[in-house]
Amino acid sequence: MDVVNTRYDRAVRLSIALAQVNPTVGDVAGNAALVRRMRDEATTKGADLVVFPELVLVGYPPEDLVLRPALVDAAAAALHELVEESARGGPGLIVTLPWREPDIGHLRNAAAIVAEGRVELRYKHELPNYGVFDEKRVFVAGDLRDPVVFRGVRLGVAICEDMWLPPVTAHLAHRGAELLIVPNGSPFEVDKFEHRLALARERVAESGLPLAYVNQVGGQDELVFDGGSFVVNADGSIPAVMPFWNESLAVMQWDRATGTFTCAEQTQSAADRSAQPFAPEPRLSAVYHAMMLGLRDYVDKNRFPGVVIGLSGGIDSALTAVVAVDALGAGRVRGVRLPSQFTSDASMVDAADSARLLGITLDTLPIESGVKTVEDTLAPLFSGRARDVAEENVQARIRGVLLMAVSNKFGEMLVTTGNKSEMSVGYSTLYGDMCGGYSVLKDIYKTEVYALARWRNRNKPASALGPGGRVIPESSITKAPTAELRPNQTDQDSLPPYEELDAILTGLVEEEQSVAELAACGFARDTVLRVQRMLFAAEYKRRQAPPGVKITRKSFGRDRRYPMTNAFREL
Repeated sequence: MDVVNTRYDRAVRLSIALAQVNPTVGDVAGNAALVRRMRDEATTKGADLVVFPELVLVGYPPEDLVLRPALVDAAAAALHELVEESARGGPGLIVTLPWREPDIGHLRNAAAIVAEGRVELRYKHELPNYGVFDEKRVFVAGDLRDPVVFRGVRLGVAICEDMWLPPVTAHLAHRGAELLIVPNGSPFEVDKFEHRLALARERVAESGLPLAYVNQVGGQDELVFDGGSFVVNADGSIPAVMPFWNESLAVMQWDRATGTFTCAEQTQSAADRSAQPFAPEPRLSAVYHAMMLGLRDYVDKNRFPGVVIGLSGGIDSALTAVVAVDALGAGRVRGVRLPSQFTSDASMVDAADSARLLGITLDTLPIESGVKTVEDTLAPLFSGRARDVAEENVQARIRGVLLMAVSNKFGEMLVTTGNKSEMSVGYSTLYGDMCGGYSVLKDIYKTEVYALARWRNRNKPASALGPGGRVIPESSITKAPTAELRPNQTDQDSLPPYEELDAILTGLVEEEQSVAELAACGFARDTVLRVQRMLFAAEYKRRQAPPGVKITRKSFGRDRRYPMTNAFREL
């Protein structure tokens, strides 16, 4: 058994700090500084050990960036400095990084246990290769390793996916571990926290060992990490759950007086907590926080001064603007109205009301003259043909040109406002309303857009920088949705009602249900077939869409990889 520190014999108490931090992928120096800041804070609180999330020194997930030797070398150099600093005293660390083994060159996902100028490494054994995860592409699985002794305590280190399956924790228990330590990079999706907690309790029940689970927090491209680090005692009780959506450091006191390590209950007795399962955050609150954090970190980590949003007066742009103001503050959000000959006075008023309620700048750039110029240019070629989607898309593309020009001139990132229902069926215009650098609603179906708008008008998240009270005009919520590309147009001219459409899409996308299965649920077979055809046909558009916050189990992107050239259709 490897020993990091032998000066302490059979400790009966151990103070462990869980450092729920927000690293930035690729910023090794900044991430190392974050580790030091948390280490120093934990020192003042009397911690013996500080545990960090998965791959904290390079940020998670680094994807193919870890194939760059310079990044791996920089992380190794940062670890070396932390090891040297540990010789001067202070708490031990479990700090995580990609590690290339000198003799064989294999790249591993590693946890380094650092104390008193010494280090021991443990490697991730179970490499996830599903959904958004692609770790077998860049890492080699580590062998099953024994616990490591830290101040007389046998710690079993299991990295993220190592906890989701039984073999690693079973091996650690068999080899004498007394406490399971689980560094994680587990991204948010709806209802996932309950799944994490259930799996942790399964591993605890199987092994008889308590478990400390530390998760990352923050946004990384399309992924958002919600935090919510927790502890499960050997009896299945939950003495601590750390905050969601924020960086946090919590020092947990572990006591072995009864022969098994137990973390002291912080809020109520273990018996009460085990009888009453932890209540997760309500769905709409969690989804809204994920959108806020995803946008904020994408903007801030990529150093944009702010964002620009096309405000149409509709529900999608209104909700997007509120999320942006809550994430960034009103001073970093610019709204732009782009009226055409088909834009109603009501839409102009709704867009103005949205900007007024949020306190953001609102510019108006009419597009009618630009549209006429393009149509006049095309007139000889289009002569004798009726107006159709070609002319309608000219309007959307003129808007995209103008919004991108504003973005380029002022450096503000353009945020698109399309939702998952539209992206599913191709109800969007390439190089038009799809222009932009990021999408807040990309994984939000239209029916949930309405639910979130009503929720935000009644609730203001504690971390939101926007105003309280009503922030979305009621008429934006109640009026029929429309792209206003022709007279009296509504979305339902060419789409089923959104309640029906979203239910069918949930079956086709999230559940991979067949046409027959959906028809058996009561949906008209012809409608399901039409929606499926639209879904398949729009794949090429989704490949060109901007990134957006992952909310569901099957977001458009690496979660769902369908071919663009696809002749399969169900009959």
